[in-house]
Amino acid sequence: MLEWRAQALRAAKAAGIPAEEVEILLKERLGWGPLERLLGRAPAGAGELLEEVEVLWQQRVEKRVPLQYLLGKVEWAGLSLRVTPAVLIPRPETELLVEQASLWLQANPLPPASCLADLGTGSGAIAIALAQRHPQLQLLAVDSSPQALAVAADNVAAHHLQERVQLLLGSWFVPLDPWRGRLRGLVSNPPYIPTGELAHLMPEVRLHEPRQALDGGEDGLAHLRLLIQRAPDYLAPNSFWAVEVMRGQAPWVAEQLRERDCYRQIQVHRDLAGIERVVSAHFVG
Repeated sequence: MLEWRAQALRAAKAAGIPAEEVEILLKERLGWGPLERLLGRAPAGAGELLEEVEVLWQQRVEKRVPLQYLLGKVEWAGLSLRVTPAVLIPRPETELLVEQASLWLQANPLPPASCLADLGTGSGAIAIALAQRHPQLQLLAVDSSPQALAVAADNVAAHHLQERVQLLLGSWFVPLDPWRGRLRGLVSNPPYIPTGELAHLMPEVRLHEPRQALDGGEDGLAHLRLLIQRAPDYLAPNSFWAVEVMRGQAPWVAEQLRERDCYRQIQVHRDLAGIERVVSAHFVG
């Protein structure tokens, strides 16, 4: 096992893969971490288990399959979430979207059972995180992919939130007609990468993550434009609106919100890397 670990670390360095992924794989599949190595403990059935680990690591190095897909899960915002190639892998920067929504909800308490929509929910990460933080909320998690909603359903059930997170199949606002004019918030991490840039993404993303969750159209703004234009038909007065964006898109989004004249307190929030990552606004109606 020590020999395999050393070989895997060398392969990771050569492939530009973080060395910590070797340790995560060994810990997750074998229960073999730094403490076990220090104590000289090997798991029962280590030989067979190591063969499985070797097959997974080969996929990671040669096919660049993301480790989260190989393990079938990701730790994000204090949650353990199931992920498959049907959904994007939640990124740390998306936690900023949850944080800004939470700050607004704390400063603007809503009546019990108020509804907030998460459009393009994917794994359900954002909706689940908000539901856990704000027990008074009802979340509407929308996605156009049945496969993605199946993953979200597993995650909602795993966190015992079936009574408060409702999964809706459909494109953007289409499933939300029964809540037209009644939503008290809208959050989204939409596809925002320009179509022409998809071919230049890291192979882990380009080859394995769902294209429909990445492709933002020719200028990357197709879905952001829709979220800005259509939201006023669905939001109630005194509501929250926020989206995640890629580098360089925030000024355009903020300007579009200002031109609509129904959004106030328009703010741009930077992630830990200093990138303008989230745009939020107060919808006044």
